[in-house]
Amino acid sequence: MKRITVLLAEDHSIVREGLRSLLELGGDFEVVGEATNGREAVEMVRKLRPAVVVMDIAMPVLNGFEATRQILLAAPGTKVLVLSAHSDDEYVARMAAVGASGYLVKQNSGQVLVRAIREIASGHPYFSASILKRLRDAERKARERGDAGAKPQQPLTAREAEVLQLVAEGAPNKQVAAKLGISIKTVEKHRQQLMDKLDIHDTAGLTRHAIATGVIESSIQVTTD
Repeated sequence: MKRITVLLAEDHSIVREGLRSLLELGGDFEVVGEATNGREAVEMVRKLRPAVVVMDIAMPVLNGFEATRQILLAAPGTKVLVLSAHSDDEYVARMAAVGASGYLVKQNSGQVLVRAIREIASGHPYFSASILKRLRDAERKARERGDAGAKPQQPLTAREAEVLQLVAEGAPNKQVAAKLGISIKTVEKHRQQLMDKLDIHDTAGLTRHAIATGVIESSIQVTTD
């Protein structure tokens, strides 16, 4: 029997260990890698090309939203199943919008997770019943409301999204530059572009935006530089 290759993207080691043990008991899964942050997940997917990535949302360096977007651009054949503590409508809608094939909350049972991975690997989306209902309700309300008069926000580039998260986590420009392998001047350029696109003009504002949109969790301690 051909095994389903899985990459685990989760920053808590005890959760990764539990997921690995659960999947190894399933018999038809092979955990090919474990990523502790979103950027590691993107890099590992490029190399390993797993069938399914089990993706947390709140991770350091690069969050699950942006990691999923980059993964699906780099490896269209890989599917992403979100496994998160967050079930807010905005989180669910954003992950569906970037192309996630499924969404489960961590309160779901291991049996549900196993079934979801198998379904997604077979090409079938898998959202828990309550989440699927909310997605459909949100789509219906959006159609009824119509957003023709809304001014679309310019999308952030992958690099801008990385800079936003690191800045919001409190990293000064020098540290951001070192982590991303770019110059401080380039970091400053990206920060300015972020502020222009978001119409936000200070670090505290960027941090509030990152928290409000789920880029980082509000429990993260941040500083200004």
